Parts: sequence; C-alpha cells; structure tokens
Amino acid sequence: MVRGPVASFSVWDYVVFVGTVLGAAGIGLFQAIRGRKNTSSDEFLLGGRQMTAVPVAMSLTASFMSGITVIGTPAEAYRFGAAFWIFGISYAIMSIITAEIFVPLFYRLGITSTYEYLEMRFNKLIRVIGTTMYIIQTVNIHCVNGSVLVCVSVTGLNLWGVLVATGVVCIIYCTLGGLKAVIWTDVFQMVIMLAGFVAVIARGAVIQGGLGKIWDDCYQGGRLNLFDFDPDPLKRHTFWTIVVGGSVMWASIYSINQSQVQRYISCKTLTQAKLSLYVNMIGLWVTVSLAVFSGLTMYSIYKNCDPLTNGDVGALDQLLPYLVMDILAAYPGVPGLFVAAAYSGTLSTVSSSINALVAVTVEDFIRPMYKNLTDKQVTWMNMGLSVFFGFLCIGMAAIASLMGSILQAALSIFGMISGPLLGLYLLGMFWRTANSTGGLTGLIVGLVITLWVGIGAQIYPPLADKTNPLPISVAGCNRTQDLNYTTLAPWTSAVTMTPLDRPALADSWYSLSYLYFCLLGTLVTVIVGLVVSAITGGCKQEKLSSDLFVRRSDLFCAGCGKDSEFNIVEKDVEKVTKM
Repeated sequence: MVRGPVASFSVWDYVVFVGTVLGAAGIGLFQAIRGRKNTSSDEFLLGGRQMTAVPVAMSLTASFMSGITVIGTPAEAYRFGAAFWIFGISYAIMSIITAEIFVPLFYRLGITSTYEYLEMRFNKLIRVIGTTMYIIQTVNIHCVNGSVLVCVSVTGLNLWGVLVATGVVCIIYCTLGGLKAVIWTDVFQMVIMLAGFVAVIARGAVIQGGLGKIWDDCYQGGRLNLFDFDPDPLKRHTFWTIVVGGSVMWASIYSINQSQVQRYISCKTLTQAKLSLYVNMIGLWVTVSLAVFSGLTMYSIYKNCDPLTNGDVGALDQLLPYLVMDILAAYPGVPGLFVAAAYSGTLSTVSSSINALVAVTVEDFIRPMYKNLTDKQVTWMNMGLSVFFGFLCIGMAAIASLMGSILQAALSIFGMISGPLLGLYLLGMFWRTANSTGGLTGLIVGLVITLWVGIGAQIYPPLADKTNPLPISVAGCNRTQDLNYTTLAPWTSAVTMTPLDRPALADSWYSLSYLYFCLLGTLVTVIVGLVVSAITGGCKQEKLSSDLFVRRSDLFCAGCGKDSEFNIVEKDVEKVTKM
C-alpha cells in the first residue's frame, strides 16, 4: 500500500458543488422576495422575532458545524483518538446554562445586540469595549475558516474561485434576506454537511468490511481510550479539561456570542427560544458523533500508511479531503458532496457572522450616535454594512493560508476572548455589588492573562507528553518502522524547538490546556471585578433594576412571565439602567 497523489475533481463533482452554492443563494433570494414588504431593521436583523424552535436549532447546529468542525474534528480523532466524544457532556451542560440563565434575561430585556446589556448594567464604555472584542474575535475566526478552504484545495478545487464564490453568495443572501435567509440557508447546509459525513463513513465501512472492523482497528490502535481522569490541567484532553473547561468555553460561545444569541432571541416566545437550544443539543450530539466516527474510519483505512508522514499531504487538516478523493473519486459527484459539506460549514459561519457584525455595528455604534435615523436609512445601512463585512470576512479568510491546526486554533481564539467577556456578564448578572470600575478592571486583567497564556502557547507549544498524540505507522508505505509523529502546536508550525530553546514557563504556564483558557479568563474577571468593586465602594452604588439580574423564577421556568412578547422595548431601555 504505497500512497501517493489522488484524483482531482471531476465534472460531476463541480456540478454537485456548484449546485450547492446555487441552492444556498436561491434560498436567500427566496427569503428576500418573500419578505420584501417588510424592510424594518427588526425584520432584517431578527426575522421580526417570529422564528420557531426547530429551524433556529438547526441553524445553531449548522453554525457549530463550521468548516472547522467538518475538517478539524475527524483529523483530531485520527491523531488523538475519540476523546472528542466527551464533548457531548459539555454540550448538555452548555445548553442548560444558556437556556436557563441567559435566555430569560436577554429575552426579558428585548435586546438586539448582546452588548446592549453591558451598557444597561455598567456603562457605555464597557459596551463599546465588549463589542470591539467580539468584532476582533469574529474577524480572527475567519482567518481560521480560510484555512478550511486551503485544506480542501487538496482536491484540486481552485482556492481563489472558492473564496470568490463564498463572498458573492454570502453577500447576496445576507444583504437581501437578512437573518431569515441566514437561518433557512443554514438548515439546507446542515443537511449537506451531515450527508458528507455519512458518505465517508458508508464508503469506509464497505472498504474495510463493516463498521465492526473499523471499531476493532481503532481499539487495537488505542483510539477508543476516551476517559482519562488525570486532573493535570496541562494535559491537552482529559475528562476534566473537556467537561469542565469545554463546558465553560461552549457556554461562552452560545451564551454571549452575538452570532448565536441573535438566532435564539429571534424566536417568537421564550419557550421556543429555550427549546431551540435543547433541540440544538441533540443536533450537536449527532454532529460530533459523525465527525469523530469519520476520523476513526480514516484511521482504520490509513493505520498502516499515514499520508501525512508519507508526505502525501502537507498538514493534518488535509487528511479528510485526501481520504475523500482517495476512496470516493470513483463515484462521480460524491467528492463534490463532501467538499460542499466543508464549504457549507464555512458559508454558514461567514453568513451568520456578517449578520451579527451588522447588528452590533448598527446597535452599538451607529444608533447611539445618530438617534434620529429613519427606518429606511437604517435598512440601507444594514444592507451596505452586509456588503462591507462580507468582503472583510472573505479578505481575512484569503490571508489565512499559514494557519495549521484549525480546530484547536479556533477554540483557542474563542477561549482567549470569550472567557473574560463571559466573566463580565456573570459579574453583572449575579453580583449587585459589582460596579463599572470593577467590571472594566476585571475584563482588562482577564484579557491580559488569557492573551499571555494563549500567545505563549503559540510560541512555545506543549510537548508530546501533554498533547498525547497516538502512534501512527508507515509500515505499509514500504517503510520499516513506526513513527511517533506529533503536531507541534495549537497552530501547526514548521519550527522545531529543542528543550534548550524553551523558557521555564513553557512547560508549565504555557502548556495549560487550551480548553482552560476560557475558564481562566472567566474566573480572573469575576474575582478581580469583585475585589475592585469592593475597594471602590460597589456596595454604595444606586439601586439597579431587578430586570438586569438572574431571577430565581428564570431557572427551569419556560412559561413564567410574558411568554408571547418581549417585556422591554427599545424606548424603555433607560428605565433599567442606572439613573
């Protein structure tokens, strides 16, 4: 079994791929035509707050199933084993926290931008800082999504053609159709992504002689050792890093990230909003299971001839596209389906980000400065910003070809920025004594700490004894020995460092599991915020509205309060802020 170059895209693969692109654009145009009579900002950004749970849940899952997930998770399972399955527990914890704590509060306040809450609870400066952090985070994530497109270029698909197609399609349906177009396009894209995973698993099972053979190969190769209860926080993936750190990280994404929040606050009732998160949880379980099993299938096929070590691919994240062209090229159109799946993930992420970036820009920057804008002016502004952010996101993706391990890179970026922000929200929602000075100080300190450890981990990546890569073999590639190949870093680097190059912090502080970045930022922000608030007289501040805090009745009480409408509208926002 000597590996080498694989086939490139056939005509039918291009037909399937282009059909997917046109299908996504068609859905967006249909929503634009359908809603052409209602051009209000609320309709554009939140679908008129009339969405139901199931399509919103599928959209939430599709945004999770970004190209990063489609490409990165199978590569993770191939190289490090099936421990990623434990994230199913994290998804459940995240869903409960988001649905029972954050949704009732945001729904009660009737916000459009998540960061409106920060001004209501603290002050305008903190709101602007929070919005800016979100924009920086989102733009950086699109660099990682650009790496996804680089990875699928192993199929022979033209990278620049894909980038241009992504930009044009997203700009069209985001500009014309707004959030409704994004949500319904996500539903279509989710089906495509799941079909891509199923195609890989089904063909792999045929080649290997059944799912049982794949499972047995992975057991023999040590890929099924899921539960490592070592409490060492420096180990990359253990039960505790995934369940504790992973839960906090995903809670920060679903609870306060505008791209996600904007979806579920578009639901027409509080019950629907909560239900969307629980249905999404089931979708996440299905998605991660298919993604991990795709990686295990890949290991079963390549257990004796690793394409990466053999030089057939240049990066770990190119393995799944390589596999697709290796085992599915004989079936015209099927490789096109897989690449369409990875592409759909990227398309979903870009489109949701465009819509969210427009929302925070209008609500947090433009409307506070220009209070007399008409609905027509805001509508044109929404559409113009959609075009601008569309080109910005694609431009950032185009310069991302140097990125490597995309899955960990994406989650690390989320952890470094979302952690301090989550801590700021929790500080405001649970502690009445927290004031603006404490909140701002805690946010800055938390961000400095997470950037310190995150950037340090990029420069001095953890060694193999902390990342625990599993053995791979090239015995079937006419080689005589097994290799213990290790990826070097959260962002794969071509630089090899010897122990003499590493400072003392490299094997302690900088080796902290990337899943703890978010938890670290959250804890530092809350603790520093409480201490500084106490020092600066937080207990003496004027009384705040109870609407700004988590209520006991919010917890597991989907039918409490006015379930059919938002309790606070824009003109009443001032009533819940500090006087």
